[in-house]
Amino acid sequence: MNGWLTIRQGARPLIVSFPHTGTTLPEDIARHFVSPERARRDTDWWVDQLYAFAEEMGATLVHTAISRSVIDVNRDPGGASLYPGQNTTALCPLTTFDGEPLHKAGHEPGDTEIARRRAAFHLPYHQALADQITRLRAAHGRVVLYDAHSIRSEIPDLFDGLLPVFNVGTNYQTTCDPHLAKQVEALCAASGHPAVLDGRFRGGWTIRHHGNPAQQVHAVQMELSCRGYLREPIGSVSDTDWPVPYDPDYAAPMIRTLREVLGACLAFAEAA
Repeated sequence: MNGWLTIRQGARPLIVSFPHTGTTLPEDIARHFVSPERARRDTDWWVDQLYAFAEEMGATLVHTAISRSVIDVNRDPGGASLYPGQNTTALCPLTTFDGEPLHKAGHEPGDTEIARRRAAFHLPYHQALADQITRLRAAHGRVVLYDAHSIRSEIPDLFDGLLPVFNVGTNYQTTCDPHLAKQVEALCAASGHPAVLDGRFRGGWTIRHHGNPAQQVHAVQMELSCRGYLREPIGSVSDTDWPVPYDPDYAAPMIRTLREVLGACLAFAEAA
């Protein structure tokens, strides 16, 4: 399948990656899902639109159009859980976040199919990120990789209660300089919305694999609760009420904070 990976190169030392905004279901895979709507339910809806300003700031954008239900490029390619002891979805998910089966009975991907998807999508996506990191490090010495996500605010199968609006992940400040991690958390908290550093979502495969502060590659994951930028129906959702439309006016306060966050990432990278 061609055209599933988009790379928009910027000159400044910031990469913004979008691993879960894709909705494409390749034809040979789509027929195995219960429905296309269910397969797309856990998309990070409109996050690429939310960060549209990043390109104007000179950031590099890396985006996959492939749905996370086909393969989750933010999971360990070997299938190991990134959150041992907690509910999470697999490299090629079998259920939605709400625990509903994604595939028709008997049509779940086996080892051979998972390996095929890994080679077709997961590997090239991370090679693209590695290539952009190498390019920008050669020009600037230091680079920040910012992994952009969102999730519904309340999903009992994954976490208790209402998730904070801003969830900054640095895997206990091992994927980036602690000063940058705390600065990002402080900017989020200044918005007036609840913010947490390395809480339930402390970072997936992308930042854990590519983040290497000793080599001046600093990686941060931002998991936004959808209510911060969408008129989100809190709790369970159905195909008739999810996703809700993107409203730029409603999202504007969130965008102001995210501009400050990316500005801080750029200032940190360019101070090297």
